Amino acid sequence: MSGVNKAIIVGRLGSDPEVKTISSGQTVCTLSVATSENWKDRDGQKQEKTEWHRIVVWGKMAEICGKHLSKGRQVYLEGRLQTRSWEDQQGQKKYTTEIVANTVQFLGSNDRSSQSQNTGSTTETQDFGPEPSFDSSEEIPF
Repeated sequence: MSGVNKAIIVGRLGSDPEVKTISSGQTVCTLSVATSENWKDRDGQKQEKTEWHRIVVWGKMAEICGKHLSKGRQVYLEGRLQTRSWEDQQGQKKYTTEIVANTVQFLGSNDRSSQSQNTGSTTETQDFGPEPSFDSSEEIPF
């Protein structure tokens, strides 16, 4: 039996998307998405913890994300966890874990001023297949 590697995130963008085209011509978009958890501690004090998630989107959906998403926008993402490694300029090995998204849905309104007036949601989704493989000699695109 094979394993399951699936992540589902609903959160808000902490910054505007970063879109780049790598040397192979593929478009890649990186997103920083925050999810928050609220609870009351033993003393009844409200607590909050925020987790930040690095998201990578490829291809046509990367272009769409770059065009329509912005800081503060709520988004639903599905994908898989991936850990990559590379060497920095000093030759130190570095690692990063990210979610490679294969489904992206835009939630709420893109215009923050109309967000309270618009209770509906805008949804765009596309399953765009596997990500392209990286040439290990190629510069990391983000």
